[in-house]
Amino acid sequence: MTTESPESRPRLPDHEIPTIGVDELRGTQLERLQQTVRTAYDNVPHYRAAFDARGFHPDDLRSLDDLSRMPFTTKADLRANYPFGMFAVPREQVVRVHASSGTTGRPTVVGYTKADIDTWADLMARSIRLAGGHPGDVIHVAYGYGLFTGGLGAHYGVERLGATVVPVSGGMTERQVQLIRDFQPRVIMVTPSYFLSLLDEMEREGVDPATTSLQVGIFGAEPWTESMRREIERRTGMDAVDIYGLSEVMGPGVAQEAATTKDGLHIWEDHFYPEVIDPITEEVLPDGELGELVFTSLTKQAMPVIRYRTRDLTRLLPGTAVPSMRRMEKVTGRTDDMMIVRGVNVFPTQIEEHVLAEPRLSPYFQCVLTQPGRMVELTVLVEPLSRLEPGAAEQIARTLEATIKARIGTTCRVEMREPGSIERSIGKARRIVDERPKA
Repeated sequence: MTTESPESRPRLPDHEIPTIGVDELRGTQLERLQQTVRTAYDNVPHYRAAFDARGFHPDDLRSLDDLSRMPFTTKADLRANYPFGMFAVPREQVVRVHASSGTTGRPTVVGYTKADIDTWADLMARSIRLAGGHPGDVIHVAYGYGLFTGGLGAHYGVERLGATVVPVSGGMTERQVQLIRDFQPRVIMVTPSYFLSLLDEMEREGVDPATTSLQVGIFGAEPWTESMRREIERRTGMDAVDIYGLSEVMGPGVAQEAATTKDGLHIWEDHFYPEVIDPITEEVLPDGELGELVFTSLTKQAMPVIRYRTRDLTRLLPGTAVPSMRRMEKVTGRTDDMMIVRGVNVFPTQIEEHVLAEPRLSPYFQCVLTQPGRMVELTVLVEPLSRLEPGAAEQIARTLEATIKARIGTTCRVEMREPGSIERSIGKARRIVDERPKA
């Protein structure tokens, strides 16, 4: 891992990484929440109707505990108000829009005023700094540009930090490797699954990833495990840290893991108020309990969001690197990517942990769901790093099946494929392939 003396590191102004006390923070949160709720109620018909249906008026908001009395916002609400129905300012004041891919229906559209873009850039700069990036660094951005928030969110943050951005976007894997070798970036921002593809390409070209200039990787846009962190750091010698965000709340930069602690992501609570709820009962859970993450924006102008259900599973923990800001544990999965196999809840990240524990397997895998009869069947497709000796593939597959049964509690079939045959992704990895009959 990289080590530097604090004196040798360029510093941002102190306000970039907050030193605010908890009591002052809570006061700031309440003041900003009251303004946000009033703005949403007065300017967004959806929120006025939802609040009225709950019998809650902005004047009833007197403490942060009152947030639990307010309605949730879901992706379905955003789609129902497509494209601009959730905007709280005239469309002419919106300087940029982003949108989800819309692969499962209408895309969810989000908008930003000029002040929102400035806030986003500030928070991304803050995040990159906490991750170990410095003013003056060369930073390679391989998140996708366009309607996806990742690329432009990272881009503006790098510039706000005072670093040099290399706006490569996704794809063109061979060219990415060439640019890393030529431009000598210190930091890379990319999805962890695509970074593994970049490492494979380096090794195919005879380049040892540990010899590149990369010292910090800021990985996000998909859940990834501690096993994958160990795999990346082992192969590269770099610090691999997590970043969290989602378009509906802002984009990347809602929360960031510190390179100095690597113990979860600090939520920028001066701009986003977090809750964790039981996804079934919708009750707010105490800090430390696992549940679904819910966010309320505190400073967004164009499109404030109240109690947005992220579907991400995590827990809230006390702050460490930023003491007044709570941490969220690394996301372990999503309520909407949970597979129920023979009555057992299974997440792709659980499968990934055991795939990565077998040194002869590559980190690429897919979970294929079928239903030939009444029962759902799970087949895990894996591939070796290289050709195996006769009988080795069968032995690895049967051992992995037994491990999954013993550790996760469900029966599956493991199939070994040819090296390099499992789908690679230039963005988020497609871990689940659902081949069950459609209703």
